[in-house]
Amino acid sequence: MKNPETVPAETLTRLAEEILTALEVPLAKARLVAESLVAANLRGVDSHGVNLLPAYAEQLAAGNIDAAADGRVVSESQSCLLYDGQQGIGQYVADVCCHHAVRLASKQGLGMVVARRSNHFGAAAFWGQRISAAGMIGVVMTNSSPSVPPWQGKQGRLGSNPICVSIPSRGSGAWLLDMATSTVAMNKILRAAASGEETIPAGWALDSQGVPTTNAREALKGLLSPLGGYKGSGLAMLVEIFCAVLSGGPLGSQVGGLYLRERPMGTSQTYLAVEVSRFLPLEEFQTRMERLVRDVKSSSAAVGFTEVLVAGDPEQRAEEVRSRKGIPLDTQVWERLTELAGRLGVALEW
Repeated sequence: MKNPETVPAETLTRLAEEILTALEVPLAKARLVAESLVAANLRGVDSHGVNLLPAYAEQLAAGNIDAAADGRVVSESQSCLLYDGQQGIGQYVADVCCHHAVRLASKQGLGMVVARRSNHFGAAAFWGQRISAAGMIGVVMTNSSPSVPPWQGKQGRLGSNPICVSIPSRGSGAWLLDMATSTVAMNKILRAAASGEETIPAGWALDSQGVPTTNAREALKGLLSPLGGYKGSGLAMLVEIFCAVLSGGPLGSQVGGLYLRERPMGTSQTYLAVEVSRFLPLEEFQTRMERLVRDVKSSSAAVGFTEVLVAGDPEQRAEEVRSRKGIPLDTQVWERLTELAGRLGVALEW
């Protein structure tokens, strides 16, 4: 079957859901995972989209993800809650934790949920937006497998450890930060190598000796570069502290890899909800955000640029286009999805 140029989001969501249910993931959880992955594709964050389905399938087959596990509340005290994901589906754990964070913040003004023994949950932005949709500032962090060396080291001890902050925005005041504490996520290098690209941008990765490299193959033998050197290392450790140390879960050097099957990932995550109206009326906050964004964007563009952008602008524009025109799938992703669907007896609808 020929690779289509674009696929409507609804079609891709349905396909992902059917693949997951064929893997014996309960329907509600399959739908949640499918929606989170396609949401990343819509925003142009293809590294966290449906290309992850084959890896999820391998993790499920290896027993590293327990699709039946629902997790449990370990403890709750005022605005704080500790959750055990029981190696369940990461998106399901995230959904439950976001719900608890919003619930606690509605009562206390702040709600903080820390989870252990979770799994890959897709793009952190999806969960930050879940919290901000309730009129709250959402902060989401997760640790991950040791793909990044500490500053001045050459062995992986930290993960790409993303930090997301999503605000309850309005109109021109939109702002959504979702960043790895490595220069890029590992999926970007994997995708570059798999597509045959030999060269990656400088600053993305280190070779096996901890020397910066622009060769994709050498990068796969090595590690990701921490964002901004020692500053990225500091931020990655901050995420480890808020997630793994605080939850009692595996530290970064003990976390399993999404593309490795020898042990469960066991990621730890933190979800923080801040109810804006405890400080300012929500409408006033949104007006002030519009003013802030307008002020930042009023700067003249530097040489080589046509405008000033703020966090979330590129993804919002990608979503506007892809919602209308469909989601492009590169040949490699399409072939892997086709193979997986065929093996599971799932019919393709494009």
